[in-house]
Amino acid sequence: MTHSLQNRRTFLAGASAAGAVALAGCLGSVLSDDEPETESNTADQDEDTNSDLPLTGNPGVVDLAEQGYESTLRTVGARHQIVTEDAAGGPVELPEVWAWQADDLDPSVPGPRYVVPEGETFKIHYENEHSHPHTLHVHALSKHWKDDGAPVAGAPRVVSGESHTYEFEADVPGTHFYHCHVQTDTHIDMGMYGFIHVVPEESEPVDREYFLTLRDWDTTLHESYADSDVTYDARERSSDEYTINGRAAPSTFHPEQGTPLLVESDERVRVHIGNAGYESHPFHTHGHRFEVVRKDGSHIPKDQRHKQDVVEIAPAERITIEFEADSDPGIWPAHCHKAHHVTTGGGYPGGMATAIVYESVMETEEFAAVMDQAGFEE
Repeated sequence: MTHSLQNRRTFLAGASAAGAVALAGCLGSVLSDDEPETESNTADQDEDTNSDLPLTGNPGVVDLAEQGYESTLRTVGARHQIVTEDAAGGPVELPEVWAWQADDLDPSVPGPRYVVPEGETFKIHYENEHSHPHTLHVHALSKHWKDDGAPVAGAPRVVSGESHTYEFEADVPGTHFYHCHVQTDTHIDMGMYGFIHVVPEESEPVDREYFLTLRDWDTTLHESYADSDVTYDARERSSDEYTINGRAAPSTFHPEQGTPLLVESDERVRVHIGNAGYESHPFHTHGHRFEVVRKDGSHIPKDQRHKQDVVEIAPAERITIEFEADSDPGIWPAHCHKAHHVTTGGGYPGGMATAIVYESVMETEEFAAVMDQAGFEE
């Protein structure tokens, strides 16, 4: 398999400008009052066979300022490939997920990243065309309690065929978790999660900015919706797949379906990392030490920061790290340091891994080999 390295460079530069991130790094030679739902897992199978479900697309970005501070959100049943069919070892597919779909974007897991300036008011119109009731819950931001999306406290559930408009104040700068809050143990696990980025009024400029969403999965849940003979019990949940921005290595290397943390020497890089999973993840960077500059929206003063190369990220926690690209130019892994989280299908390497990639090495045979594993072809 041959590639145009110049074309590859163009693709990756475009991915960097889009600000999305998910590149596999450790690659070796290959890679209540929440009422219980009455629908059984076979209910969705009666609507569509799983082979008829669409594949998810790549998570998009919704700039709320560009569309009058409003957006329409839906839930779509879909199939999701954590390793794509063109990548080594692929496809590895979740036979059914519940993906967020915003406006005219493709349904995706994670959902679209919303971007809004600090101080603005915005609305999300949720239209439920799915077979299950859902809500929208957003961390940190101010809202009316009925817009909190938590039925356990009396907020309305949005049943199939109905809609609800949620209004939020973008009054906490930073990156914030959003998810469905109905049968939360199931609905988040089915893929109903994403992040909202409130752009601070004042922020030190950086050369590159990226977003990483960490996620652990119990694939038995998804199999239970595809096969009525498979049973799932949330009390026995056990993670067996691990992703960044919805992909596992080697698909996380792909310049379109995943994206690298591209840097040039001496640049300052900002990375927003959120944990949408059930387990904590110690995130580690090779060759670079970083500072945690923001946590759950709160700015950390400079005199309280310190250099480190691993940081524990708890479920629903969001942190922002910054570092200088001051290492020997190369391909430097960045990954969860629970080593079994860097596996796909039980095989190492894979899973929850990305890398810091210096653009000067993108003309090398080593980088070309990584592209081959990711399934990128001109």
